[in-house]
Amino acid sequence: MKTVIQTNQAPAAIGPYSQAIRKGDFLFASGQLGIDPVTGDVVEGGVKEQTLQVFKNIKAILSEAGYTMADIVKTTVFLADMADFAAVNEIYASQFEGDFPARSAVAVKTLPKNGLVEIEIIALHEAE
Repeated sequence: MKTVIQTNQAPAAIGPYSQAIRKGDFLFASGQLGIDPVTGDVVEGGVKEQTLQVFKNIKAILSEAGYTMADIVKTTVFLADMADFAAVNEIYASQFEGDFPARSAVAVKTLPKNGLVEIEIIALHEAE
């Protein structure tokens, strides 16, 4: 059985998708942009501010599902400009303790709402 995860602490889906789906011990979260869940707008500033907001949104979804950042096993980072890779990497690295998850990073032509960065995650929380 799959379970839809939804929280008001992260932006509502802006299309026909769920914020996240839990299936067994896995959580598959849709890509998060640097959108403030209250205003629905991309946060002001640059790629660092957007990346910080992305992780706030990811943490809210993880929390709603009963997961933590330590449960993330894979991320995919989408950048509107690969020149932002180092800045995103700096914020990204600060969000994890211990081992980092596996990761892919790709540049894309554009992101929704003209965002600069989007990150999706897969998490695994094994029952003890």
